[in-house]
Amino acid sequence: MKIHFIGIGGIGMSGLARLYLHEGAHVSGSDAVESENTKKLEAEGATIFHTQTPNNIQGTSDVSCIDLVVYTEAMAEDHPELVAAREAGIRTINYFAALAEVANEYYLIAVAGTHGKTTTTAMLADILEEASFDPTVVVGSLRSKTGSNFRAGKSKYFVVEACEYKRDFLTLEPDVLVITNIEHDHVDYYKDLVDVQSAFAELAEKVPADGAIITLATDPNISPVLENVQAKVFDYKIEVFRSLALKQPGLHNRMNAGAARAAALVLGADKKIVQEALENFAGTARRFGYKGDCNGAHVYDDYAHHPTAIALAIAGARELYPQKKVTVVFQSHTYSRTHELFDDFVASLAKADRVLMTPIYAAREENESGVSAEKLSEAIEQQGTESSFFHTLDAAALTIKETVSNDDVVLVMGAGDITKVAETLTE
Repeated sequence: MKIHFIGIGGIGMSGLARLYLHEGAHVSGSDAVESENTKKLEAEGATIFHTQTPNNIQGTSDVSCIDLVVYTEAMAEDHPELVAAREAGIRTINYFAALAEVANEYYLIAVAGTHGKTTTTAMLADILEEASFDPTVVVGSLRSKTGSNFRAGKSKYFVVEACEYKRDFLTLEPDVLVITNIEHDHVDYYKDLVDVQSAFAELAEKVPADGAIITLATDPNISPVLENVQAKVFDYKIEVFRSLALKQPGLHNRMNAGAARAAALVLGADKKIVQEALENFAGTARRFGYKGDCNGAHVYDDYAHHPTAIALAIAGARELYPQKKVTVVFQSHTYSRTHELFDDFVASLAKADRVLMTPIYAAREENESGVSAEKLSEAIEQQGTESSFFHTLDAAALTIKETVSNDDVVLVMGAGDITKVAETLTE
């Protein structure tokens, strides 16, 4: 089977490409930017194109030998490779449909939730690996333990991070489902919290009677989702209060660990091995990831782009460094999210001592609401927190370099290309 991935260097697509390589497929893919991911994929056997043109499809000696083209939800309908594939009659499906075609053949453990699913998935992967379950794993970040977003297992177990955007996780047929939490997010697709809950309910109801759902069963945002499920529900709240000597700070990480622990115990893992795996868990890329120092200030890179995740990351920094000043460099992700959750962003970011705001990362959107990072910065200032807007990432990084010392801790946060600031500060 020959599969072509458009945007193969992305964190999700690269993991999926590795899965299909593991399954014995011939993998090719394109990405406009050469990266460590594309270099590694090439070394692992994938054919990589560093241009994205119709020729990557049409130039194949026998177009009919391409069985499948995989794209992401963020892909424009007029993308030249996608158009060429459809004109050639090649089957095209999105990331989650392609993932499901393999994952659903396994005993599937899906980790879903508005926040924490990447860390929880990686924690569960570490536990099951140490407990000799030998799982196959696809996670939406690079595990610090292995430097990869994919683990090739030889058992029946498959652990996958399940994203709710556009109800994509409904392609999955989980035997065990972990729901870390539920909030209103992806506001460009979901109209309100009830709409989000309807998607999670549909996923939860897919879990068979002999399966299991691990979640916070009494949480008011989650309990409505569980009303019609047939699987047994395990509440992991009690796990949070157990002694968990984690390397990662913050209540959110203890909650993630509690969910992973509960899921592993449901699967039959040994308690001692579970505990040791969590205590040794090294984290994942861009989840409160220590990047180095800048003028003595510790710099962390974090994917947080929802108000709740931002507040938790700041609280984690204060827990780890109670005497230091917390400086946040933030890039909001999408105009719609910034507009709809504006007041929540202000409240969360105001928990820092200082905020350096950069332009909103548009992703797939046009600015229809008129929201701006400048307005967000001004609103934060009105809450009594020092805040400034910078037109470029480089300008924000330069100001950090000129103003921080060992009395500071710097959090670089956002889901776009803000990670470049963390790299600049620590190079």
